[in-house]
Amino acid sequence: PKKISLTYPQSRWTAAPGGPAFFAYSTNYLIDTEHGVIMDVEATPAHRTAEVDSTKTMVERVEAEFDLTPERLIGDTAYGTAPMLAWMVEEKDIEPHVPMWDKTERKDDSLSSNDFHWNPEANEYLCPASKPLRSEWRAFTQKRSRVTKANTVIYRSSQTDCATCTLKAKCCPNTPNRKIVRSIHEAARDVARRIAKTPEYVVSRCERKKVEMLFAHLKRIMKLDRLRLRGLAGATDEFTLAAMVQNLRRMAKLLPQGLPLTG
Repeated sequence: PKKISLTYPQSRWTAAPGGPAFFAYSTNYLIDTEHGVIMDVEATPAHRTAEVDSTKTMVERVEAEFDLTPERLIGDTAYGTAPMLAWMVEEKDIEPHVPMWDKTERKDDSLSSNDFHWNPEANEYLCPASKPLRSEWRAFTQKRSRVTKANTVIYRSSQTDCATCTLKAKCCPNTPNRKIVRSIHEAARDVARRIAKTPEYVVSRCERKKVEMLFAHLKRIMKLDRLRLRGLAGATDEFTLAAMVQNLRRMAKLLPQGLPLTG
């Protein structure tokens, strides 16, 4: 981090759009979207990576404590990274109702990777001209994984095929051949793509407002815009107590009212 608070070293320097910068912690909620009840709360530094990782902590903690696993997880684009999608789909069998972090579309209007067909049996892409893109074009004595440090595999076309192709100006106008970077978690990304086209996904995007309403209630109604206790442990205590208050208010509306007392 560029700036560190000597008093609160675990906090992070952050700012809302158009607002002043300050050191802060973040509170993260795992809620039941049907009733708006907070299932778990986790305090983290005000950093996107820590906030996303806290979701894994809360899901696993709720699973261990209450034997409950969510059927779907709703979040913003920060939760749409390939490793996070793989954790949801492959490890927890949770439907990812999140916008995917996707850069497949090109800015120069050339063909995107979505225009190429993936052939899992041959481990290669086929371009619109039916030419292959492979991760390796010759056999090696020792097999290589071809996985980069970013957990991706690079597939390249043959320069000979591209040199005589009529689609080269629209496919790879500035390079001798075409290259596609494929994540090792692409199967989980495909699941997120399919879900994003369903009516259930549209409903989930509306239900995401429920957690944002809880955050707004926390700051505007409960006035928890400044912490009194020091450190991340103190922030955890305050955020947990605030979540308990919000749950009590919610449960007072959900639970049936008893008979009025008679004197």
